[in-house]
Amino acid sequence: MTALGVQAQRLLGQRRPPRSFFESFTRGLIILCASLAVVLSSISICDGQWLLADDRLFGLWRFCTASNQTELHCLRDLSQAQVPWLASGMVVARIVASLAVVVAIFGLEFLIVSQVCEDSLAWRKWAVGSTLLLISFILSFGGLLSFLVLLRSQVTLWGLTLMFWSDFTASFLLFLNAISGLHINSITHNNMHPWSLPTKV
Repeated sequence: MTALGVQAQRLLGQRRPPRSFFESFTRGLIILCASLAVVLSSISICDGQWLLADDRLFGLWRFCTASNQTELHCLRDLSQAQVPWLASGMVVARIVASLAVVVAIFGLEFLIVSQVCEDSLAWRKWAVGSTLLLISFILSFGGLLSFLVLLRSQVTLWGLTLMFWSDFTASFLLFLNAISGLHINSITHNNMHPWSLPTKV
């Protein structure tokens, strides 16, 4: 047998068995929900207005006060809000929240590539993508928690804006998809050891 024939046989031996409809549907749904989480989180962070307290609007990037109950006067200097540690603490909150989106994008890319490239390492790419989504959830939740802790004296359930709840939903989706992705990968990989190991010639 020629060297080319041996290489072709190895490639065929390492090719992944056909997926069931349920597995393909589940993986596609995870990618779709992860994409939705990235979009929601990106919009929420770019807007950044997360808390309305009386006539004041607190955000990741600026602080606004209502003028004559109609117009908003916004300042980027958060120290003007007269909330202890707000200016320095919000820098950490927005860096962590923004980093969560970046990590989620890389995780989503790994998930997509693992489904497009049907090779013997596809399951590892999926595992890396799911792990990155889990890291993104930790960062996203850390940003949300930092925001709430900094403004704990101002926070009310009804004062939290739609943008805050959008990022909260995105954080929840990241966690759910990360855990689901790791779980389905462990189940399917345990049932396909012949695919993950090189075949003997």
